[in-house]
Amino acid sequence: MSFLLFAVTALHVLILVLLFVATLDKSWWVLPDNENFNIWYNCFFDNNTGTWQCTSVSQSEWLHAVQGLMVLSLLFSSFAFIIFMFQLYTMKRGGLFYATGIFQIFACFSVFTAAVIYTVHVHEFHKDRNPGGSFGYCFVLAWLTFPLALISGIVYIHLRKRE
Repeated sequence: MSFLLFAVTALHVLILVLLFVATLDKSWWVLPDNENFNIWYNCFFDNNTGTWQCTSVSQSEWLHAVQGLMVLSLLFSSFAFIIFMFQLYTMKRGGLFYATGIFQIFACFSVFTAAVIYTVHVHEFHKDRNPGGSFGYCFVLAWLTFPLALISGIVYIHLRKRE
């Protein structure tokens, strides 16, 4: 039982780390000329000065929805982890981790919705830019956290506290 609790906890911490990196790092869309876009800033590497130059992103509604949903997924997953630790030490024997599982599934659907919205609208956002761009690793991490959070939420719902 202790191995299962360790595995579930490690999976949850991994999901939190992936969500933090996907939300805060600067590589959701990458152009061939080392220009990166994330959901917060447009950044490009200036070869003359050797530094990154960043400007704020556009004011489109769909991008604000992606920002909000990614932050919401971080909050849901963080709340799920806090609730799990609280339930682990206060819940009576035989109890199920329903609240933890539901919050983790909410996080799963929040990151899924954010990634889908970004996938659908990213080309209209970058239509005036160099057309040779591709999705960056933060976008991939967001998609990777979706099934991991779903699996974690389902495991939490079926997990019983034992002595």
